[in-house]
Amino acid sequence: MSTVLVIDDNPAVGTALEVLLSLREIRTLVATSPAAGLEVLAAEPVDLVIQDMNFTADTTSGEEGVALFHAIRAGHPDLPIVLLTAWTHLETAIELVKAGASDYLAKPWQDDKLLTTVENLLELSEAARAALRFRHEQRQALAELAGRYELCGQVVVSRAMEQVVRLAGQVARSDLPVLIAGPNGAGKEGVAAIVHANSAVREGPYVTVNCGALPAELIEAELFGAEAGAYTSAGRSREGRFEAADGGTLFLDEIGNLPLSGQVKLLRVLETGQFERLGSNRTRQVRVRVVSATNADLPAMIAEGRFREDLYYRLNVIELRVPALGQRRDDILPLAEHFLAGQARLSEGARRALLGHAWPGNVRELKNAVLRARLLCRDGVIGADDLGLPARVPAPSPAAPGQGEPDRATIETALRRAGGVVSQAASELGLSRQALYRRLDKLGLDPALVR
Repeated sequence: MSTVLVIDDNPAVGTALEVLLSLREIRTLVATSPAAGLEVLAAEPVDLVIQDMNFTADTTSGEEGVALFHAIRAGHPDLPIVLLTAWTHLETAIELVKAGASDYLAKPWQDDKLLTTVENLLELSEAARAALRFRHEQRQALAELAGRYELCGQVVVSRAMEQVVRLAGQVARSDLPVLIAGPNGAGKEGVAAIVHANSAVREGPYVTVNCGALPAELIEAELFGAEAGAYTSAGRSREGRFEAADGGTLFLDEIGNLPLSGQVKLLRVLETGQFERLGSNRTRQVRVRVVSATNADLPAMIAEGRFREDLYYRLNVIELRVPALGQRRDDILPLAEHFLAGQARLSEGARRALLGHAWPGNVRELKNAVLRARLLCRDGVIGADDLGLPARVPAPSPAAPGQGEPDRATIETALRRAGGVVSQAASELGLSRQALYRRLDKLGLDPALVR
């Protein structure tokens, strides 16, 4: 059952609202002064507040209501607040709505309108509470994750990345090969580091090779080593990355770039731990945990004859799929803050720009944009322009396609259909409640008088 707190110095108002709200099975608490109201809020869970604007006899300025509103908002920033006001205080109420009040109702109120307003806000409040519960559960899950596994400094906030990292920690203890799939720049290298850090060979070496950054003719020598004279520039013998990673983990990034001849040798190492350097007949033995990553469609490459099917299934014993940054938007702002490392802060406009961007280049693109903005910003505050992101094209308002703000007639029509409930009319017009109140103020419209 939802609970509404009524703060009004007139006991009759509290009694009337208590009777009215009980018809919808809404519990009502009543306080007759701001101090008493704040005491109730400190002692009991409340879902919505209905407050008067004046509490002292012969006082009509509304200043007491303004002070009470700010006191409630300071301690309960997300609590819906509905203002009860006389016509003489309409401008003050509108200003408070712009400051974050949920709605205002004129005295004497209309019962059906008040019930509709309260029920709509309680429904939104329940959704907000569900979101808070979800965030709390997610924080607990992330704390448990950080306590169980070494996360190597990786930022994990979204549920999608939590699931990937949790699975990485679970499979790390086995010595089976792991294939990490995902788009370029999504963070596959970080997941590979987590696999190694939680593995049985975490005390051993961790060696990385980017197969996409090496010429095809040099990849085999890089992986398996080469004897002097094995190829034109091989002036002396050198060990390969498998030898360097013996007793630890070898991370093969962009595995799809490995040539077919190298794929044959890699398959043999995975199966037997044995290989030969280029130009040598001596068989060498290593024990290496192999983690590979790719942004390529390996099954399609198999169909085209560019990747061995037997190697694919040997590498893909366990697959971890890292989602694109655009599919885990909860990670965007925490990652940006992580990259800034306290050397600059994001303005509200910058935050909106970051959340509004599609991030086709994923985490790598985000990191570059934030670090560039850190250098360009003034006074340590990053604005939206500092990020250099393409401007979003706003969608036309449903109430006024191709135009700016809705006109007076459109607003009046929406208010009539909503029975004067501003939040409902705002939703129909495609506006926020605060935006509609600003428009009403500009047009000199009182929603209670629209019939």
